[in-house]
Amino acid sequence: MATIGTRLFTWLKGESVGRDEFGNSYYREKGVAEGRQRRRWVLYKGRPEASKVPPDWHAWLHRTTAEPPSTPPLPAQSWEKEHLPNMTGTKAAYLPQGHVLRGGERAAARGDYEAWTPEG
Repeated sequence: MATIGTRLFTWLKGESVGRDEFGNSYYREKGVAEGRQRRRWVLYKGRPEASKVPPDWHAWLHRTTAEPPSTPPLPAQSWEKEHLPNMTGTKAAYLPQGHVLRGGERAAARGDYEAWTPEG
């Protein structure tokens, strides 16, 4: 859902460096003058949402790594979990027990809670 300006800039000055598992496309600027850093950007598949960018691509976009994860891919560590985008506002959002959208009922208080009331 990039703007026309972003799509035009990508077409004219962008060099594709890869795609992630969510379908986002990553680019860097081609033909940059000596001494200037190349711009890096992402074109999201579907609705733009920054949490859809996996950690390895995030590191590349923010210049933590020099090479994009598409060449060669970073080795997965045994302790790493699969990346999930932020699901807030979707049907897959986390709703704790007692949430209004989940029926609004929760377990009774255990007697350790005392409501505050103002004096006077």
